[in-house]
Amino acid sequence: MVFNTAYMINFFIKILHFGRSFIFSLNNLHLKIKFYHMKKIIILSLFLCLSCQQVKTITESQEATFGIVIHGGAGTILRANMTSETEAAYRKVLAEAIQVGHSILKNGGSSQEAVEKTIHVMENSPLFNAGKGAVLTADETIELDASFMHGETLDAGAISGVKTIKHPISAAIKVMEDSPHVMLSGAGADAFAASQGLEIVEPEYFLTERRINSLKRVKEAEAKEKKISSLEKEYVSQQRYGTVGCVALDLEGNLAAGTSTGGMTNKKWNRIGDAPIIGAGTYANNATCAISATGWGEFFIRSVVAHDISALMEYKGLSIQEAAHTVIHDKVGSLGGDGGVVGIDHRGNVAMEMNTPGMYRAHMDAVGSLNVKIYKDE
Repeated sequence: MVFNTAYMINFFIKILHFGRSFIFSLNNLHLKIKFYHMKKIIILSLFLCLSCQQVKTITESQEATFGIVIHGGAGTILRANMTSETEAAYRKVLAEAIQVGHSILKNGGSSQEAVEKTIHVMENSPLFNAGKGAVLTADETIELDASFMHGETLDAGAISGVKTIKHPISAAIKVMEDSPHVMLSGAGADAFAASQGLEIVEPEYFLTERRINSLKRVKEAEAKEKKISSLEKEYVSQQRYGTVGCVALDLEGNLAAGTSTGGMTNKKWNRIGDAPIIGAGTYANNATCAISATGWGEFFIRSVVAHDISALMEYKGLSIQEAAHTVIHDKVGSLGGDGGVVGIDHRGNVAMEMNTPGMYRAHMDAVGSLNVKIYKDE
């Protein structure tokens, strides 16, 4: 119920004037309620009405909170290795992507839609290790992974090892919405996506000269080294970043998180990282936060990174920034892993935490302030 303050004050003033010469008698009870008692009641009523209006205004302000955060991968991202043209290109796509999602949220769209459409922009870019820009496997093929989670219902969907789905994040959402499962993989996931009317492309669509050359260099180095395990640590540190992710809070107070990736350059044996694993690479819960992770997937799986951040908030009362710092630095870091996360909580507070030299990332709040960053010291 909405109260018109001026109308209510005028109404009560008229009652006060009328009541000055009026005494309300209840003869059967032998009680007389004098006007000063009535005046106290009226003043109290006016105070309560004004208080209700103030509470409503505060509530409306809280409901208007929304925000969005994205990442394009974390790793050894140094100014010394980045040309001004390349840096500008990354910043441009990050800005374009997050503005798509922010526009959806600003106009009352859902966090789910914002996450999906934002990730589409990055999946379409050859700059990032997702969709069009995905890295190649040891067999010179593409194997794409993605996951999505809704914070209100805790519904989730994921796909792994797909080869023909143009937008893997949309396939993950379809698994959540239109199947009784949480994760599908390989040829079955490709077939499911086709049956749902998602855009299907030839595997050659994903091949880019940049990724072909990258795989060639890695294989040449591997052949010279002979010791794969030690070499992998070196090339993984250079090649694993590029995973994309998005987290969002909408005007209804619902959180959502999504992650999409091509995995690791020269990966073998249908390797799967953390990106499609709910609780490791992606997690959302309206009671706490939405998280998308990027980095060395094996360590993020072992640390259950995304869910652990949520759990620290729920059970220990940590802020999203405190929880993200604890997990990325004290837990993942202590195991020898590296990477980062982006997150947003149910109040719109954000975290963009990493233990690497850089992470492609961006944030926009309800006001529309745009922050695009690449290096850790920004």
